[in-house]
Amino acid sequence: MKKIILAISFIVAGLSLSVQQVSAAQGTNLSLGQGYEIGTGDVLDIAVWKDAALTKQVTVLPDGTIHFPLVGEINVLGMTVSQLKQTLEQKIERYVPDPVLSVGVLQVNSMLIYVIGKVNKPGRFLLNSNINVLQALAMAGGLNPFAREKQVRIFRENNGVTDQFKFNYDEVREGEKLEQNITLRRGDIIVVP
Repeated sequence: MKKIILAISFIVAGLSLSVQQVSAAQGTNLSLGQGYEIGTGDVLDIAVWKDAALTKQVTVLPDGTIHFPLVGEINVLGMTVSQLKQTLEQKIERYVPDPVLSVGVLQVNSMLIYVIGKVNKPGRFLLNSNINVLQALAMAGGLNPFAREKQVRIFRENNGVTDQFKFNYDEVREGEKLEQNITLRRGDIIVVP
């Protein structure tokens, strides 16, 4: 009976880790369940039930890889948490029959945006919720008096192509053309000339 209760509590703990909410950007679902895409710098907790040697916390390296016992090096960049779990189960299965595996994200370090130019506190910012351009500018201390408010640009890289979005601070501040106030994604760069 104790083994069954222990197994159920392990499964529930693994599920609760995999559905915790973290930072977000539109197009990159940050719910750490099915859709969160793993990025460089993220800290993952990988556990195989009843096997302490196969329970590790790993950091995703800058090249997008992790190292895990019996499996070796795996490129996890862009994988979802559930895809990584499935990949590890397949690779470990030849050493551990019917593995009970949990994968969780302990720390999200890859959800960065950058705000540069004529703002009061330029720099890189870790997303800890879904934020839009106006909120990011607030995180950067707002525009300084010399900023060209009508010429703000957001740069976003998609599959090697850089997209550019215009943002007119004056219009958004006045409640006009609010569609310019897009939700930011991992790696977006806001330039305030």
